[in-house]
Amino acid sequence: MSGPPKRPEGSAPFLGAPPGPGTPHGPSTPDGKVAPPEAWRPLVRLAQKAKAPIDAFLSIQAASGIVLLLAAVVALIWANSPWRESYFSLFQTEVGIHLGPWSFTRSLAWVVNDGLMVIFFFVVGLEIRREIHEGELSELKRASLPLAAALGGMLLPALIYHLLVKNPEAKSGWGVPMATDIAFAVGVLALLGKRCPPALRVLLLALAVIDDLGAILVIAIFYSDDLSLMGFVVGALGFALTILQQRLGVRSKLAYIPAGVLAWAGIYASGVHPTIAGVLLGLLTPIKAWFGREGFVRNVSNELNRIEGDPSISTHSLETSLRAVNTARREALSPAESLIQTLHSSVAFGIMPVFALANAGVVIDTGAISGASLEVSLAVAAGLVLGKPLGVLVMCGLFVKLGWAILPARIGFRELLVLGLVAGIGFTMSLFIAELAFNDAMRLGAAKIGVLAASVFAGLLGALVGRFLLKPRVQAGADSAFDAECSTEH
Repeated sequence: MSGPPKRPEGSAPFLGAPPGPGTPHGPSTPDGKVAPPEAWRPLVRLAQKAKAPIDAFLSIQAASGIVLLLAAVVALIWANSPWRESYFSLFQTEVGIHLGPWSFTRSLAWVVNDGLMVIFFFVVGLEIRREIHEGELSELKRASLPLAAALGGMLLPALIYHLLVKNPEAKSGWGVPMATDIAFAVGVLALLGKRCPPALRVLLLALAVIDDLGAILVIAIFYSDDLSLMGFVVGALGFALTILQQRLGVRSKLAYIPAGVLAWAGIYASGVHPTIAGVLLGLLTPIKAWFGREGFVRNVSNELNRIEGDPSISTHSLETSLRAVNTARREALSPAESLIQTLHSSVAFGIMPVFALANAGVVIDTGAISGASLEVSLAVAAGLVLGKPLGVLVMCGLFVKLGWAILPARIGFRELLVLGLVAGIGFTMSLFIAELAFNDAMRLGAAKIGVLAASVFAGLLGALVGRFLLKPRVQAGADSAFDAECSTEH
């Protein structure tokens, strides 16, 4: 992705947004005022009314997927409009840094794909680290079924692409249909409301984490070239400095930025895609809280008692107590959890839509959807729409039959079919891999058309099949809370 409270088990990464401060029910003074003394209350009330619809939209689980979709639609319309030249010239604009004789300039598209997306992959690394520590990947028996679903959903689409594409120069796109876009996939499940069993949503999230890890490995191993030993040395130095700071007990997150930039620069110079640096830094981030809940409550209570016990406390003493309270607040969560909650809204509503805007703009013409290019589009689409659900069903069935995995309660063939269909929404990661897989503009455009068409079709098909095959469930207790999260009716 500061952020919202710790997400409940099974909630979606990168989705939703925290309720904003300053609402009528927000913090107030003892006399009941909810605005600073210098604020004009009528204007504050007007701003709150204007902000309320935005807060309501951001509270919907599918909100980030909607923003992502809008960005993609804008890119498609812009790239096929009379103003298409402005679209392509915008993202080819050179930006950079000049310091005397030294300069570093790249296109705006590079800044998005190799710069901003590092933050996206950093959050992915944080999510993987958390799931391994205390989530669905913390135990083998919990991870076996999503592992089976993810493996089937990656291997079969890649195989289908490889079999359908005959041109050797286009074979490099086999990794494009392997990915799943979690924002859109969870958004589709949200549309199913009470038809979405809690276990299905948890299974999708765990599948997405493993899928992301698989995509990261594919990028690192198969879509990196011209490797440089010196670059690896510089990158290793950045990671070593990060670990050294952790051992020294450095708690300021900003203090880790120079080491992180050094790691990113080294990985970029090595020939491996620089987003891998973001993932590795995320995996290195500590997952255990220093104070935790108990330490937070104890320290804050001590400071509050000290302040209440001394009515004439000085400003200096009050500042000391406030610093202690702020430290307790900061250390109540682990660095990984805190960073996820701080960054996830920026990633979901900022970086991912910008990425979609920069990469979904494909000129749709007869050249991009005919001949050899059509072969690429169809192979990508077939991998996502057919390969994903078939791979999920076959591999899950195999794992269950061999006794390696157990189906959760209320999960059967119908639920797994819906899971496989919504997993066929590739979008963000598929577009990203396509950029790495193809140097030829025609094949790249064809791959993007395949990704966009397949993602739309898979999403619609998943929603329709879910509506017809899954029955609404009336559940009590904790399950009702999970069902409420799956509904967009807040």
